[in-house]
Amino acid sequence: TTLLGQGVQATQLGTLISHLNDLLTQRLVAVLAAQHGVDTTRLCWLALGSEGRSEQTIATDQDNAIILAPGTGATKHEQVLRFAADVSQALDACGYPLCKGNIMASNPECCLSLAQWQQRFAHWMAHGSPQDLLAANIYFDFRALTGNAQLAQALRAQVTQNAQSLPRFHKQLALNALEHSVPLNWLGKLDTSEVAGHATLDLKRQAGSLLVDAARVLALAHGLGATNTRERLAQAGERLSVPEPEWASWVGAFDFIQMLRLRAQLEAKNPWRSQEPNRVDVGALSDIDRRIL
Repeated sequence: TTLLGQGVQATQLGTLISHLNDLLTQRLVAVLAAQHGVDTTRLCWLALGSEGRSEQTIATDQDNAIILAPGTGATKHEQVLRFAADVSQALDACGYPLCKGNIMASNPECCLSLAQWQQRFAHWMAHGSPQDLLAANIYFDFRALTGNAQLAQALRAQVTQNAQSLPRFHKQLALNALEHSVPLNWLGKLDTSEVAGHATLDLKRQAGSLLVDAARVLALAHGLGATNTRERLAQAGERLSVPEPEWASWVGAFDFIQMLRLRAQLEAKNPWRSQEPNRVDVGALSDIDRRIL
């Protein structure tokens, strides 16, 4: 709250929050790996979703996975799963709730060898079913957090190369993203939902996700390895020869939405916000913030 009040931008705050989570996770992995006798040079712990994009806010859960080195046997695999379960429980105890969708390294489907991950990503891109596209929104933003980063680098190189050569997949991702429209009514005003007597918007689902999804499509289509939304938008803008003021406005729009999300989470005085931390009371915004939004 103090940093936000002092004018620190959402970009820096999001990076700081993600960095602190990185440090905590790295320490927990190191301590618990030693307790379980797990060799972290034989695996790579991945951050997924908003953590993978280094865009975490205060209200967040954990999305993570593991890449196992080639030659990891069944016994070692089970050992790693037990270790991952303890890491997830420790993160939960530290204030990072367990993922409701079970997208965590303790899930056998999220703890695979490099070859298995490569096959899984290839399947998602080749088929593009609704479930595959849903997975793309989470797994394609992976980032190496600790362990053997070369495993993540190899997976990223394969994913980037394959995705760039599949325009059909780009179209499927784009069409899926366009299922969510900008929340404006026919008068051009914000199309809000009433919650506990307040005219509200979900800034993550109805605003931020639109830019996150667009940035992902552009990055995959143009062979960009970045996972951070701001970096993706800037790099894609330059690659497409878009004038800098134009792509800078994309970045500025995302930063503004992130700032409103952080402010709403820090000022969570209304009971309904505890269940929907990304929902903002539009009527409580200043006139200028409302106009920008």
